[in-house]
Amino acid sequence: MPLQDPAQGSVFPSLSSSSWSRTQRRASLPAAMDLELNFEISRTAEFILNRNFTRVALQFPDDLLKHSTKVVTCLRNKLGSGNKVGLFVMADTTFGSCCVDEVGASHIGADCVIHYGHTCLSPTSTLPAFCVFGKASISIPLCVEKLSSYFGTNGKPIVVLYGLEYAHAISHIKEALVEAMPKTKLELIFADVMCSSINPLEDHRKSNGLGYLGSCSSVNSLGAATGTRCSLGGLIWDLLEGRRVEDYLLLWIGPDNSAFSNVVLTFIGCEIVRYDATEDQLVTDVSQQKRILKRRYYLVERAKDANMVGILVGTLGVAGYLHMIHQMKELIMLAGKKAYTLVMGRPNPAKLANFPECDVFIYISCAQTALLDSKEFLAPVITPFEAMLAFSRGSQWTGTYVMEFRDLISSSQLEVSKQPEEARFSFLKGGYVEDFELQENGDGDNDGTLALANATEKALQLRNRDPDSLVRGIAKSGAEFFVTRSYHGLETQANRSSPEPYLIGRSGKASGYKDEKSEPETL
Repeated sequence: MPLQDPAQGSVFPSLSSSSWSRTQRRASLPAAMDLELNFEISRTAEFILNRNFTRVALQFPDDLLKHSTKVVTCLRNKLGSGNKVGLFVMADTTFGSCCVDEVGASHIGADCVIHYGHTCLSPTSTLPAFCVFGKASISIPLCVEKLSSYFGTNGKPIVVLYGLEYAHAISHIKEALVEAMPKTKLELIFADVMCSSINPLEDHRKSNGLGYLGSCSSVNSLGAATGTRCSLGGLIWDLLEGRRVEDYLLLWIGPDNSAFSNVVLTFIGCEIVRYDATEDQLVTDVSQQKRILKRRYYLVERAKDANMVGILVGTLGVAGYLHMIHQMKELIMLAGKKAYTLVMGRPNPAKLANFPECDVFIYISCAQTALLDSKEFLAPVITPFEAMLAFSRGSQWTGTYVMEFRDLISSSQLEVSKQPEEARFSFLKGGYVEDFELQENGDGDNDGTLALANATEKALQLRNRDPDSLVRGIAKSGAEFFVTRSYHGLETQANRSSPEPYLIGRSGKASGYKDEKSEPETL
């Protein structure tokens, strides 16, 4: 009997046979999926009509923008001519394309957002959203053959994770694996998709204790306790009683992208294997992804020596981003450093080079865009978790890595002593250094103008009385930094006022000037 997908209403070939024919091996799911099924036109129209939305924003990534006109036409036909629903196509999102662009949707007064393509399923702040993951092609027989042969030689329990674009085929892969390995008593857990629709958080303080997940179930993203429910990147799964996530082998079905890097860094203590559906290849070596932690630890050490910190706001829609900005400001202030908040879309070296006074940047964004390769940047870019390690005295890195900044909001309050701290050892400078004294923020009666005047006055004190010399002190604020960068120009000699006689230069052609003694020989 053929299998029925209740969400899509589509019929797939039966996978109950224990032997695969050559025709089935060549078949892929979906092999020729039409536009309506691939973009889930029926479910999208149902979502719009059931909630009575009248202005709908359709968010497409760059690689799917070419299908936008056909999708709008199909969706318009499914909604019917009698429904006056405005459909608006959004492209070139301000921030990462995996997040719902609430800022762009608000410009057209949209009631909801339909998000197409790869998504991180981060909860929104104001607008509801419906996510269409798409249906990537995958050969189920070849996949099952590779996995069953590998599972037969591995005795550890297994958790199967996958990219959301392969969610449509996971139930069939699960059934086929059971058929292919009937006598193997293997503990096999398949993760489920949390949800395809996202409801905004009315209050970002509503949490489950370890993370903000909108309308989805409460989970523990670290999976440290026994018998817990784990989640990551829109997937959710339950661990058996008495098990920890480190006891399992993690299998990832999908490409080597930001979602996979999120899995590797979050579960750094687990054995991880990746199945590449495009190449039909099982990759067991993920050491390249794990090497990222070495550089991240180096960036933490560089951040400890920073004096001025820039907070990069990489999202204006993910729930809890404002709370995290305030938390980072408080952390930086208590560490005796200066903080500047910057809002820009998709940081690059050219943009951040306009702020040379910042020694380090903290990037607040979703988990799948938080890791920026800052090798070409003038200053390192770190995550909020790395900032808490760098700016909290006495904190140590235990190996656990937190990608979701929402998991840090509910953590214990900042404990930074207000008493003068003793000098700390800097691994980069090779000696003991003293951090700046705590900033004088207690004078609440000073307005912004007076505070700016005081900062400028302190900055001007960096100059020596001799105008030709400049004190090479360490700047504590942006004003002090720019004062020390002033340009003197050409040197003038005030003691010699009489003009010097001018000299006549060469004349003629470069092949033979007039003042040359001999003419060049001709060949």
